[in-house]
Amino acid sequence: MLSSSSIRILLVDDEAELTDPLSRLLTREGYTVDAAYDGTSGSEFVQVGNYDLLILDWMLPGKTGLEICQELRRQGKTTPVLFLTAKDTLDDRVKGLDAGADDYLIKPFELRELLARVRALLRRSGSQAYDTTATRRLIVADLELDADNQIAYRQGRIIELSQKESQLLLYFMENTGQLLTHAQILQHLWQDDEQPSSNVIAALIRLLRRKIEVGKETPLIHTVYGKGYRFGASSVD
Repeated sequence: MLSSSSIRILLVDDEAELTDPLSRLLTREGYTVDAAYDGTSGSEFVQVGNYDLLILDWMLPGKTGLEICQELRRQGKTTPVLFLTAKDTLDDRVKGLDAGADDYLIKPFELRELLARVRALLRRSGSQAYDTTATRRLIVADLELDADNQIAYRQGRIIELSQKESQLLLYFMENTGQLLTHAQILQHLWQDDEQPSSNVIAALIRLLRRKIEVGKETPLIHTVYGKGYRFGASSVD
């Protein structure tokens, strides 16, 4: 089977604050990504590159995403095109689809929805010939963990995790609702290695909470005083 690294994606958007994080996210997902910040450069990439998917902003300096898509279709190329756009009227959607777009995503959008659209378009085109179920992905409430890449997603945020944070979160999510004692966590995270003091667990929990519980987001890690911790959207006393 092909690996995802053989899948090539072109991302064209003039908002660097969006393009750069998306490029990193797609790269972490295993794709090979090229990025351009204006329509003229994007069009040049399209002409010389052999891409499996184009992700285009509708409004671009130099040449619009709509024009890039129209050129592609006039050349008889069937490369899937996903539009990122603030245009959300029915007329705009019809215009984009008539130009040859395969799908569109209205800004602002959830990152996990973008990844789902990408996977769906690649499957539909036959480009993604590898088993995505092999990756360890868990979802509890509105938190999603990609354990293989040490990344979590919540409320549209990309949460980068250390190895131990990822291992701990995976352990919690695999045992949602269960009381996990300090001893169980120590044994799971360090196994045959020399185990640190229980203070290390408290520090690791504190770091993880700071990353996955921001602002008014629902707490997911609940302390059971004197015993350990329970993970989930609600705590059971």
